[in-house]
Amino acid sequence: MTHGFSYEPGRHGHCPHRHILSLDPESVPWTAPSWPRGLGLGTGHSDEGIGLAFGWFARGSIWAARRRAVSAGRALAKTLWLIRQRAPHRRVHIVAHSMGIEVAAEALHHLPGGEVDRIISMTGACYQSRIQDALQTDAGRSASFVNVTSRENDFYDCLYEQLIASPVPADRTLGQGLDAENAVTLQLDCADTLQHLSSLGAKIAPPERRICHWSSYMRPGILRFYANLLRHPEHMTLDRLRAGLPTQPARRWSRICPRPKLPQPSFFMQRPT
Repeated sequence: MTHGFSYEPGRHGHCPHRHILSLDPESVPWTAPSWPRGLGLGTGHSDEGIGLAFGWFARGSIWAARRRAVSAGRALAKTLWLIRQRAPHRRVHIVAHSMGIEVAAEALHHLPGGEVDRIISMTGACYQSRIQDALQTDAGRSASFVNVTSRENDFYDCLYEQLIASPVPADRTLGQGLDAENAVTLQLDCADTLQHLSSLGAKIAPPERRICHWSSYMRPGILRFYANLLRHPEHMTLDRLRAGLPTQPARRWSRICPRPKLPQPSFFMQRPT
């Protein structure tokens, strides 16, 4: 599990290990759910799995944080390699929010195939081409990528594109979807998507805000859904997740500036027969 921008391990009010990555999060800097508990860890059951909280220095300017995310990705690759040496029978997953997906993307470039099973990107702050390149590595081709997005995050996606230079012309962030065989995009503020996930047993609360960068883990029911993605991949396959989804994500800004509804024709507007 790895966080995004603005966290710094060990710094009061900004330490991820006392906040979202803790079994019992502090309310500073704001109240948030525990990722480990939401993913089914900390229960005491022998088969619950092991959760590793991977913290990195993500404060300062967004440009400096992105550079450090790349360095953190190399450190994450070493960590995952050590896990594989100690427990080769275990499946290893990555859950990352915002710029934390940059950490995961870099790690794939330094790992052999089969090292990572499933990656969940929660409103990832990253360009499409960056993830597409990572999914073409040996480790990336053997992984499945779940791209969780929402039009609630449009402001942050746009800000990222304005501040961080794109690797290729006309590149877009993950909020606009991802074209890859081993990836699926789930738009959490789409009613059709939520209905489809509900048919698979995932009861996720509808959106409440027009702008929110954290709804991909704050929304009631969402962490339980991620737990099922990781614990039951044979049931939550990418093909099953794709079935019933809209063919295209909603247009950017559609949540902030919805298209006006056209007036319905009344009796007096009908032409005489």
